[in-house]
Amino acid sequence: MSAVITITGNNFEREVLQSPVPVLIDFWAEWCGPCKMIGPSIDQISVEYEGIVKIGKINVEAESVLTGQHGVSTVPTLILYKNGNIVNRKSGAGPKYEIEALFKDYI
Repeated sequence: MSAVITITGNNFEREVLQSPVPVLIDFWAEWCGPCKMIGPSIDQISVEYEGIVKIGKINVEAESVLTGQHGVSTVPTLILYKNGNIVNRKSGAGPKYEIEALFKDYI
């Protein structure tokens, strides 16, 4: 089970910029091995922190405008928004605790 939402150009403002809770966005691609490695951790975090942190995914190939606006050139890239502003970011795969460390200080 997962509480991950798909972020697109159509829902970005509502789901990310207007979110009352921090939003961790996973920029990923279907062909990306490291993206697949962190996928289960992203899913677990989305359930464990539901209502505290929103977890979203942006497919870099389907959402090239959002990808470009965020300067994402490496996948996976994780970007944390709080109150409509970018407050943290990390590129590359890592264990679950490293992903959680991105937002722990913001919840």
